[in-house]
Amino acid sequence: MSRALPLGPLIVGIEGTSLDASGAEMLRHPGVGGVILFARNYESPQQLLALTEAIRALRSPRLLLAVDQEGGRVQRFRDGFTPLPPLGLLGRWYASHPDRARDLAYRHGRVMAAEVLGHGVDLSFAPVLDLDRGSRVIGDRSMSPDPAAVADLGAHYIAGMKDAGMRCCGKHFPGHGSVTADSHDEVVIDERPLDELEADLAPFAALARRLDSVMMAHVCYPACDPEPAGYSRAWVVDTLRERLGFEGVVVSDDLDMAGAGPAGSLLQRVHSSLDAGCDAVLVCRPDSARSLLDQGQQWPLPSPGKLERLYGRAMASLSEQMLVPEFRTWRESLRALS
Repeated sequence: MSRALPLGPLIVGIEGTSLDASGAEMLRHPGVGGVILFARNYESPQQLLALTEAIRALRSPRLLLAVDQEGGRVQRFRDGFTPLPPLGLLGRWYASHPDRARDLAYRHGRVMAAEVLGHGVDLSFAPVLDLDRGSRVIGDRSMSPDPAAVADLGAHYIAGMKDAGMRCCGKHFPGHGSVTADSHDEVVIDERPLDELEADLAPFAALARRLDSVMMAHVCYPACDPEPAGYSRAWVVDTLRERLGFEGVVVSDDLDMAGAGPAGSLLQRVHSSLDAGCDAVLVCRPDSARSLLDQGQQWPLPSPGKLERLYGRAMASLSEQMLVPEFRTWRESLRALS
């Protein structure tokens, strides 16, 4: 039976393909507000539906369920789902056939969102709005090296997501695509002056009013603040909220990543993120989430209803959409491209 409990600021990873008693106990902790799913949590469409139903039944309001289902090398649910091409393919089409690329961006967002929503998951952390300018970890996850192309294609991708009933998340603010190092593995520093950072900011600025959430980058930009962007009020509050006018949910990237290290311990990383203005934080390793929750902290809660804004509301069931020839055509066109 669900239990009335406000959503906390932690979006955590869990083990396995089903919810055991230990996992259920962790997710009932008042510090938890959501779950991020990975390939380790996926076996089949039927199994995923059972898992998401079990998580949804734990609490009221229910926990937010999220995943990274970008396509290409970052697609957590594969067997039984449409294989999605990397977003970089959209940029290559855009260079010669922009109308075709816009249509593909819409299809990509629409099909991805419909399939994810159809299996009980609210949100894919998408689209990537970074530029493809040399980053090892971004690469073809980005739509293009051109800020205008990313903004244009991003708008069509978001339209597809929203027409399916899914909210969106632009990442990784203020831009991870122009620095080579990978923040999963090391502390990343972008030494460029502020005027050179403007190109990376441009897609976020163009889409700020359409974005429901934004994920921060674990990158240090000393020209603005020596701390990683997700720990910086200069980036979260002064730039994202005040300058760009963003009013949605701000989420940290995974605090287990090496790029999050400058704040210190995991507990310090959480507090640094929340103090900087993040509404929610990702802790993707289940053992890290458990150790954090065992410390007995009183976590500041997101504003009432804030995480609930990211709930998905499918425009129709997936089985109903599969009856529509156009939707089936979209899926097949993406399958062929991937």
